[in-house]
Amino acid sequence: MTETTRRAVILGAGGAGVTAVLTACSGYGESAAGGDTSASTSSAPEAGSSAESGGSGAQALAKTSDIPEGGGKVFKDQKIVITQPAAGQFKAFSSVCTHQGCDVDSVADGAIVCPCHNSKFKIQDGSVSNGPATKPLEEKQIKVEGDSITLA
Repeated sequence: MTETTRRAVILGAGGAGVTAVLTACSGYGESAAGGDTSASTSSAPEAGSSAESGGSGAQALAKTSDIPEGGGKVFKDQKIVITQPAAGQFKAFSSVCTHQGCDVDSVADGAIVCPCHNSKFKIQDGSVSNGPATKPLEEKQIKVEGDSITLA
């Protein structure tokens, strides 16, 4: 009969903690294995069935019809929000609030809204329209080809 020592339990727990820390320290937009995860479409099932975009090989994140004029849509898995401030004009921003790093969760009344402390950002340029955030959302590059929107 083998006996589990307290030292073995502590060493095992420490190893699991190191693994969690290394996973959490992987770069933004990368998995722990180093692969780019920014093109995942798991939060937008209707976009996942889209055809590939115009020869670039990138899978469409959304269709232009998915993004309401004067509003937008949050793609949680990709940490991006896409807006359409005016007909045919599409913008993309990081969905990570600049106040304390919460994820924004909606677009309403011309603003991207963070649920944690009610910071609001303008859909036109990601600038702050209501604090406590003081910095704008980071702009992201997208391509609109036909009716498909992909990350650039």
